[in-house]
Amino acid sequence: MNTLTSMPSGILDASLQQSETKRFAAYDWFTQLRQQGWKNFEALPLPKRDDEKWRFSDTRSLSLADFAVAATPSDADTAKLIAQSHFIARPAGLIIHIDGHCVLRPAIAPELAAQGVKFESLEDALRHHPALLKEFLLKHEANLGGAKFLALHQAWLRAGYVLHVPKGVEITQPFVSVNWTLTEGAAIFPHALVVAGDHAKVSIHEFNLSALPDQRALAISAADLHAGTGAQISRFAVQAWGKNTQSFEIANTCGGRDALITSVNAALGSRRARLENTVRIEGPGADVRLYGISVANGEQEFDQRTLQIHSAGKAKSDLLFKNVLLNKARTIFSGLIKVAPDAQQTDAYQTNRNLLLSPEAEADSLPGLEIEANDVKCSHGATTGQVNPEELFYLLARGIPLAVAQELLAEGFLEEVLSKVDNEEAAAVVREMFRQKFHTA
Repeated sequence: MNTLTSMPSGILDASLQQSETKRFAAYDWFTQLRQQGWKNFEALPLPKRDDEKWRFSDTRSLSLADFAVAATPSDADTAKLIAQSHFIARPAGLIIHIDGHCVLRPAIAPELAAQGVKFESLEDALRHHPALLKEFLLKHEANLGGAKFLALHQAWLRAGYVLHVPKGVEITQPFVSVNWTLTEGAAIFPHALVVAGDHAKVSIHEFNLSALPDQRALAISAADLHAGTGAQISRFAVQAWGKNTQSFEIANTCGGRDALITSVNAALGSRRARLENTVRIEGPGADVRLYGISVANGEQEFDQRTLQIHSAGKAKSDLLFKNVLLNKARTIFSGLIKVAPDAQQTDAYQTNRNLLLSPEAEADSLPGLEIEANDVKCSHGATTGQVNPEELFYLLARGIPLAVAQELLAEGFLEEVLSKVDNEEAAAVVREMFRQKFHTA
């Protein structure tokens, strides 16, 4: 494992950030984007516990000090981690980053390239398709509390991928992105940009991993998903960073007329992980489905913030987040459905369910509605409880040990969401990750 031996200021060093930004001098708009990110970062304070958008979060442990951008990994480390990144046998394309450096550029089938499909690293797309990035990259602010972290992401923006599927192109096999942290104390800022043209269809699976289970790192990621008229996007994002990592993701999902977007987030890693997901329903007939699952143990904190904005009527959104908590783990779910006055015949739902496997675990839920239209069907709900005693007794009466019985019931609890993943290979990988985590609780 690499170690950062000298980090005078790291990512908080303004001169270092400015020097690194000069690498992109040939792209004025991108340079200005990064510079504006730094200005915003410096102007914004770190969140405090009494900030409403950080309610219940342990803001005292927030720290951006002592993290730095890592050097390019060695050939030996690169080869080893590439060999561990093949989770799907025949993906439509595979891209791999280590410590924010692209170490495997994707090769897509000639027939997909001939149809105009683009799957590239962010840096390659900046050179080859700047107009696409200017149109879709970071077009929305962080409105759920993570503005300072998104600004730092913007200031150091370089890593990530761009996936563009043109109008009418349908792809059955998923594209795959794998991000690794390798260096102790590394800071990474991966970005995902997915654009599906009218009536296009695409699936992307992301695996965010650490080379060692106790890796200390900072991961501030962002995702922009844009689905055109009648387009279909399916995204499966797995967060399995090291147990001493701080991670933040700010995602924006935009659905046009009759678009279908399915997003599944699975959380296993990090000491503290915060997910902010904003959905924008921009066209009638759109259908956006948000799912989340997590298994938190030790003293992990998983903080989930969502916002479903219905600007157009006759559209749907559905949200289901499920959390399993062991030991002294904590989860926070805060979700809001907002329906504009003109968004009549909106159909929107929001559900958070928490399963406690320890008396010391804590789950906080804050679902909410803000409805300005009068012809809608909207609801929200949250439940927190322990394992059903009758189900547990049934398993114990058949000689199954308590820990195994709890694990089986928890796996069944999570399966409702895992069944939404459109690729069985990817779902099987995450099922195994969850099993291993139960055994290390």
